[in-house]
Amino acid sequence: MSEFQPVLLTLPDAQIQPSLALEVLPYGLTIHKFLVQVDGRTHDIVIGPESRSEHVTQKYTNTIVGRYANRIPVGTHQLERNGIKSQLTTLASESPEVSLHGGPVGFDSLPWSVIKPEAPATLFSATELAQISALDESSYAIFRLRSPAGDQGYPGTLLTEVFVGLIAPSKEHLRERSDGPDEVDSSLGSVILVYRAKLEEPNTVTPVNLTQHWGFNLEASLREGISVKDHTLSIKSDRIAKLAPNSLGTGNYTLISEAQAHAHDSKLIGDRIPESGYDDYYLFEESARSSIPTRIPLSSFNETSDLVKDLLRESDDKERGARAEPTVQLASKKSGIKLYFDSNQNGAMFYSNAMANAAKGARKKIHGGSGIKDNGDAYGPGTAAFLEFHHPLAAFLYPENKDGEDTLLTSNELYHNYVRCDVKFGGGKRTD
Repeated sequence: MSEFQPVLLTLPDAQIQPSLALEVLPYGLTIHKFLVQVDGRTHDIVIGPESRSEHVTQKYTNTIVGRYANRIPVGTHQLERNGIKSQLTTLASESPEVSLHGGPVGFDSLPWSVIKPEAPATLFSATELAQISALDESSYAIFRLRSPAGDQGYPGTLLTEVFVGLIAPSKEHLRERSDGPDEVDSSLGSVILVYRAKLEEPNTVTPVNLTQHWGFNLEASLREGISVKDHTLSIKSDRIAKLAPNSLGTGNYTLISEAQAHAHDSKLIGDRIPESGYDDYYLFEESARSSIPTRIPLSSFNETSDLVKDLLRESDDKERGARAEPTVQLASKKSGIKLYFDSNQNGAMFYSNAMANAAKGARKKIHGGSGIKDNGDAYGPGTAAFLEFHHPLAAFLYPENKDGEDTLLTSNELYHNYVRCDVKFGGGKRTD
């Protein structure tokens, strides 16, 4: 399969409105389109180029990033977790001082393979695969990438498998939605991402911190402007990371009570927005975090292990199991679309596309752009809300995290990271 040939994921009841669909590229595990059909209109709620191949130059737009999300100082770092030691030598990618998103050739720039039934996933248990295979075959895919030892300076050969799936509302809910009047916050379905990784060599430790670097605009398809400043954002966070002038983490935090511009409590993004926009890491409140583990000892992971049962629940199922309540909510009053996110990661990066340049790259035609690269009508600052769920910045650099949530993975552990996005509709501005 060509790395730019999309894998189209759809819900089995797509003929009953509303419906969801994803167009996923093997190149960089890129969500090229996130389609929401509601109120007689199709919305693509992620920004990006019109041409699939232009993700090569329009980087970090809805791609996975890794092996390590965000920034690490360039240089050699000694690693140790649970007595296992290795060495990491990071490569410059953003500046001579900063290695960004895994290095010059990160996971976003590589072709992922789609796992076939005859070569099933190896990082999911038999119990988990049975539940996944019970889903409609059009609604999910599993992707695989093997990163060799030394790749971008990272120790150990890392095998990564990622499940991308759509979960529909219950059939009863769909009947009510299609036959009855509009409901407040009616469920449209969910998008699930489950990231698994394992080292192939014994006695090795490596940093792993994966996320989807996806940028949302819930009303751009209305073609009435492409700013997200009128989007409402909520983040259950009580502190943000203190950053150095080069945007590297410092290991310290600022209380949001002392930085009210970052109190995203259903406020408009444009309300009290800093002059430079948002590009900040929000640590979730302790009470808001999921109890689903991020690493599992391989000695306890077997054919009956099950960490996906709660993730695959129908989007209007009231039983959440181990999942926490949503930690992030993004909504547009104009389109009526609302996104509710939960994850087992301890925080999220919120980036308002502040460094974007409308003269560079391309804007999708569905968003009112020409679709032509460098035509001057691409996405400028404030045109997207990037929400990247991952553990704290370069956590392994700080002694207080040793053998805890240090974002290190040993040969004895399985990495498990999920994010679920529930898509809802609450009326909005009708177009008929």
